[in-house]
Amino acid sequence: MPEGHSIHRIAIQFRHNFVGHRIAASSPQGRFAEGAAQLDGRTMLAASAVGKHLFLEFEDDRILHVHLGLYGAWDFAGEISTDATVASSGGRMGQTNQKGTFLDQYEEATPLDFGGSIGAPRRLRMAEQEKEEVLDSFPPDPVGAVRVRLLTETAVADLRGPTACELLDPQQVRVIIGKLGPDPLVHAGPEAEERFVRAVRKTAKPIGLLLMDQSVVSGIGNVYRAELLFRARLDPYTPGKEIPEDVLRELWRDWARLLELGVRTGQMMTKDGLSDDEWARAMADQQERHYVYKRHGLPSPRGDGNVVIEEMGGRNLYWAPGWQIRPEAGR
Repeated sequence: MPEGHSIHRIAIQFRHNFVGHRIAASSPQGRFAEGAAQLDGRTMLAASAVGKHLFLEFEDDRILHVHLGLYGAWDFAGEISTDATVASSGGRMGQTNQKGTFLDQYEEATPLDFGGSIGAPRRLRMAEQEKEEVLDSFPPDPVGAVRVRLLTETAVADLRGPTACELLDPQQVRVIIGKLGPDPLVHAGPEAEERFVRAVRKTAKPIGLLLMDQSVVSGIGNVYRAELLFRARLDPYTPGKEIPEDVLRELWRDWARLLELGVRTGQMMTKDGLSDDEWARAMADQQERHYVYKRHGLPSPRGDGNVVIEEMGGRNLYWAPGWQIRPEAGR
């Protein structure tokens, strides 16, 4: 399942290449034909991500809500970019002064944006992993069961396999966002950290489940859960109410760091202290980016024993029992 960094990168791609443009919308698959007809010919005003939810605002209070779920993906093609940069100044991201009426308040506080377009027409698949290829012509024919196609003169976005693809009004969007936990790129500052700490410490549920609960914290999936808990040296079965506040605050801040890095690089890089050569190998090989995720049976990178795989909340849990402990066991 695409995690929070992927959805933020998708929102940035829309802000860079679609916001401020009049959109030709269609549903090649036919399942979103009525919704596409309502968007066709309207200008996109804003694009924002909150956790794993993407919101695209169009004229006349029409907002396209997309949740990719386990199998969804956006394919971008045309004059697009794959490189995210840290902008030199804050303010609205993208290449237009067009203002939305609703979603501007949810755009990220971190000034991340994509650089200039690549040049030759490209296709970029944006999901849990990103894949790029050169195109012979533009726009390309739809590939597979495309739920919705959004087209400008220079760029096209095709959506396939989402869990949710629906048109909402601003009040309906507020309801969805109101049920979500804080997202470090949207809810920056001490209030968001306090929300996270309070939500965890009020329950006896294990922290390994709480990190995957989108009402507690937004954007964390299976990869980031495993890696954050390893980095924090936390036993995933530790009840939330037993975790000291200082440990939870550092866990929140570490999530903010990893999320920003993921948006900037396009990869879920969770290792620290790498040399230049190690960084290059990790960026080329997913297995080199992580401490424990999908490394079950291998020696733990720290402590004794091996990395194990167990089931928690219906998902695979990777952790290192010889390293990750409950706070009362040694803190």
